[in-house]
Amino acid sequence: MFRRLALACAALLSVVSAQLTITSPGTNDWWVASSANTLSWTCSTSPYLNFTVLLSNSNIAVLAAPIAIIAIQENYDCSKTITQQQSAQAAGTGYTLLFANTLNSTDIWAQSQPFEIKALGSSYPTTTSSAGSASTGTASGTAGAAQSTHTGGTLAEYIPVGMSMVAALALGLVVA
Repeated sequence: MFRRLALACAALLSVVSAQLTITSPGTNDWWVASSANTLSWTCSTSPYLNFTVLLSNSNIAVLAAPIAIIAIQENYDCSKTITQQQSAQAAGTGYTLLFANTLNSTDIWAQSQPFEIKALGSSYPTTTSSAGSASTGTASGTAGAAQSTHTGGTLAEYIPVGMSMVAALALGLVVA
């Protein structure tokens, strides 16, 4: 009985320390309008299975309200190429990405650093970003020549999320 309680408490602590962070675009990154762009996050530490991806701008003259660019994004992907249609926004600064609850888009779980969307035909930044140790991405060239690479995560990177599920089950068994 005490062992189950101890296991449940340890699992709960892993849930509390788990977090979701948007790693790209970051402070020195930008997107190119109407082009393929890369979005990445810390999938190995996220307590969420999926989320809605919203694009927002601090200037309501640019974007009056956040818009959903991905209705349901699975967390385990770790990164996503945003299509030309999803990034067809006006060039400007002050954009942020929001990861929200799929059932309530006002319940924001993560927010990116502010970034710029540059005009179609602009060069991409030369960056290397890391979503935990699960993926690395690079972007270079012009809007027509974007390249990115992704390396899948290992089982060990998904243990915090798996432990969260075990904790929830253990609590149900301890309480029952």
